[in-house]
Amino acid sequence: MENSTSMHLDRNSSDGQTLSTMPENSLEIQVVTISLSLLICGVGIAGNVMVVLVVIRSKHMMTATNCYLVSLAMADLTVLLAAGLPNISEVMASWIYGYAGCVCITYLQYLGINVSSCSITAFTVERYIAICHSIKAQLICTVSRAKKIIACVWIFTSLYCIMWFFLVDTNETVYSNGVVVRCGYRVSRNLYMPIYFLDFTLFYVVPLVVALVLYSLIARILFRDPLSSNLSEQRLSVHQGRRQSSVKVSCRAASSRKQVTKMLAVVVVLFALLWMPYRTLVVVNSFMDPPYLNTWFLLFCRMCIYTNSAVNPIIYNAMSQKFRAAFKRLCDCKRRSDQSRAGKCTVSVYYSVIKDFSSENSMKKHSSLKTDTFSPA
Repeated sequence: MENSTSMHLDRNSSDGQTLSTMPENSLEIQVVTISLSLLICGVGIAGNVMVVLVVIRSKHMMTATNCYLVSLAMADLTVLLAAGLPNISEVMASWIYGYAGCVCITYLQYLGINVSSCSITAFTVERYIAICHSIKAQLICTVSRAKKIIACVWIFTSLYCIMWFFLVDTNETVYSNGVVVRCGYRVSRNLYMPIYFLDFTLFYVVPLVVALVLYSLIARILFRDPLSSNLSEQRLSVHQGRRQSSVKVSCRAASSRKQVTKMLAVVVVLFALLWMPYRTLVVVNSFMDPPYLNTWFLLFCRMCIYTNSAVNPIIYNAMSQKFRAAFKRLCDCKRRSDQSRAGKCTVSVYYSVIKDFSSENSMKKHSSLKTDTFSPA
């Protein structure tokens, strides 16, 4: 992400100018930033970890669509860890992670952002094939193919983001009361305009255009005539007695497809809305000199990005019965494991008490036996 704090001009005492006072964020900005960042990042990290766990640990959850959602969850975790948590320390002081931290954190930020965008595009295409071309979907929309596509997405974005290793650097700004270190641009900001417009096109405009077109086609087939998409399933039942059960199964399948499609459509809509402030700011600042750097608006843009990375597990829980049941089972398993550990500790303590008590009784009996044996007649 574009680091707005890196736009300060260096002022050295060698140019004869009077040094200005070090700018500091107000207490209100610090409190709001730290509170919101901790809340959003905490919820987002826990939720995305749960998404990864329930899909990996449950065989019935391992579908092509859920594989793309795992990729999206991993990308969102990368954004929250590389962008959200460093922002907490940066708002209170200058950059504390050094040059290596500047380069690596910037790289991970863009990696997570771009992978999340590509994952959204991937599951949108997968939904279109699964619903609009159900016969081909049996061969195309498989878990193994989804894993290969996800691997290609991560490799492509990893290679694409390598350029940020050469585009950022730590900048020192000297003030009258100290020196501030920031992670920012290596060269002039104007030279980054083609890169930002390329990112804006590839990872925001193109995914939204693809989603708009494909979800329109999906809606036309799935929501206007839900039974027509399942005619092939109904034709498979040859015997007269099985036709009624086949229709029921196809209706359940249509309902499940609607539920999944609605959930994914909400994910795409929130992606478009929550990324719009930041993307718009980057485009506008590319033509403005000086750029628009209102502190509260920058905070709003950042919180929207963090919220987008944190809200998806909440959507899954609210709109998907399978995810809701899987989340519940995961929490129950953790609770049972904690109870079993506590039970084992109780049993071991109880066993040790009984053992000590029995040993004491045996010693008493043994001593009394000795007394009875050797006592005078």
